[in-house]
Amino acid sequence: MYHYFSMLYNKYQKPIIPIAVFTHKGEWEENQYTMEFPFFHVLTFNYLTLHLKKRNWRDYIHSDNPAAAALMSEMGYKEEEKIQVKKEFLQMITRMELNSAKQRIVYGFFEVYLKLTKQEEEQLMKEIEDLPEAERILEIPISYEEKGKELGKEIGKKEVAMEMLKKGLDINLIAEVTHLKREEIEGLKER
Repeated sequence: MYHYFSMLYNKYQKPIIPIAVFTHKGEWEENQYTMEFPFFHVLTFNYLTLHLKKRNWRDYIHSDNPAAAALMSEMGYKEEEKIQVKKEFLQMITRMELNSAKQRIVYGFFEVYLKLTKQEEEQLMKEIEDLPEAERILEIPISYEEKGKELGKEIGKKEVAMEMLKKGLDINLIAEVTHLKREEIEGLKER
């Protein structure tokens, strides 16, 4: 850290506040680097520390700071809160109206550290559908782009199946045309 600090200071000749961001659960409490010899103290380099695991992610959901949004993935949350954390993150980056390049960087960082299982992703998608900003979230040009297209196709298939049912067409024909399962079509018929 001292080396980075020195290089940045040499380049910009501006005051710098060094901050070490810790993402592990350990109890690292050091906040300085010293260089000394048995006969001479050369330097003491002090830095601030930020222990993300000790931070509550909920304290940052109203922030419009892209760095805070990305770092939420490393903050203290319970395993059962993962879906909620990602949902809040998606709402944040939608609200911030970042350009697609910045969105990709923030989203990419977040995705590296907070991974959802397939079932958790499916639950998240169901929860997103109920949000007022669902359309904007699904427009995020990352992994939700493809998921949004798939969801749109699925909805379109079901709408076509409903119209075919209204016309009194045979369920087998509807299944053949829409590629929906017979059980799904029967479920639509009961609506």
